[in-house]
Amino acid sequence: MSFVSARIGYRYSKTKISSSFIALINFFSVLGLCLGVAALIVVLSVMNGLEDQLKQRILGVVPHIVITQPLLNPVINQLKPELQDSIIATMPFIERQALVQSAQDLSGVSLQGVEPDTMQHYSSLNDHFVFNDLAVLVPKQYNVVIGYALARKLNVQVGDTMRLILPSSSRFTPLGRVPTQRNVTVGGIFNLQSVEDSQTIFMHIDDVHRLARIKYTPSQPQTSDSTRWFISDPFAYAELSAALNALSIPHTTWRERQGPLFDAVKMEKNMMSLMLLLVIAVAAFNIISALVMVVIEKTPDIAILRTQGLTAWQIMQIFMFNGLFNGIKGAGAGVILGVILVYGLNPLLILLDVPLALSGDGQPVPVLLQWYNVLWIMGVSLLLCVLATLPPALKALRLQPAQSLKYE
Repeated sequence: MSFVSARIGYRYSKTKISSSFIALINFFSVLGLCLGVAALIVVLSVMNGLEDQLKQRILGVVPHIVITQPLLNPVINQLKPELQDSIIATMPFIERQALVQSAQDLSGVSLQGVEPDTMQHYSSLNDHFVFNDLAVLVPKQYNVVIGYALARKLNVQVGDTMRLILPSSSRFTPLGRVPTQRNVTVGGIFNLQSVEDSQTIFMHIDDVHRLARIKYTPSQPQTSDSTRWFISDPFAYAELSAALNALSIPHTTWRERQGPLFDAVKMEKNMMSLMLLLVIAVAAFNIISALVMVVIEKTPDIAILRTQGLTAWQIMQIFMFNGLFNGIKGAGAGVILGVILVYGLNPLLILLDVPLALSGDGQPVPVLLQWYNVLWIMGVSLLLCVLATLPPALKALRLQPAQSLKYE
């Protein structure tokens, strides 16, 4: 790129009083670009925040990967070293569909048998307990930890007794075959503010194996019904799942339960990004109007520059730099404005008394600013600005010096 072309393009991009109409069009195109970039940064940050909250509140509890056979280390040792590193913990696991009944109501739930210490350390439950925690799950005590929504529906609290029924396990009595059932005590309540609050309850793994009539030895984890894997990034499950499929190891992943929800969030995020990118594109291509007028106004200057030895490519570069400088001004101002709005969004909503929150308890809007998003937004904006300069630059390229100076 020519330094002379860059210098002249920079001078043309500056506002001049003598060309007030051109300057006005240029100003509004840069302003539109600025607002479009700022809006895209804010929207993506809010959508990233929502996705992160869902990841913590749902994937922090839902099993990432469950090996549906009683194997632990033998499976892990067959994986590549980088895949082994992504597995941060494993534990024996059992899950059954069950019914819980109180004096108030009856509800279907997913009963998870867990090791309290492992679950408490590697799940997100610790940050969301209302009463007690998983430490109340002691073998042979038949305590359960339930969600706040389920507790409200059944009208129970810590210390109350419920009846737990396992339809998949049964026993023969003089009255015939009846499902396994037992009275359990509510030992703790968590509040994830997600669907898991009403669908999942936790019990010590020893107790669930007894209810399910499965022989289990705590000192021998391989005797468990299945094995639960905690991975460092739940979204990176695909490569692990493919490796397990290659080894013909039966397993399930969180995608089978919550995949549609996260797909919907991703689709909404992509559609919002596309719409706002179109706003940026419109603002960027408005630069064409200003540049065409600049080309018309600077026709004598272009002709003189050509006669002084500037090549056609250098003339094109002048207007490409002109558009690039306008893009830098608009995108740069948009990035600054967008970052300020992201960090000031919740204080601004509070100041304006806007009743917008993640849930009914008044929590603020989740916001997560990811700088690589900011970089690609600015890069795409500048690319669109450069592409918008091509028609005016080509128009300048086709000018004939002799004809342009004919009436000068």
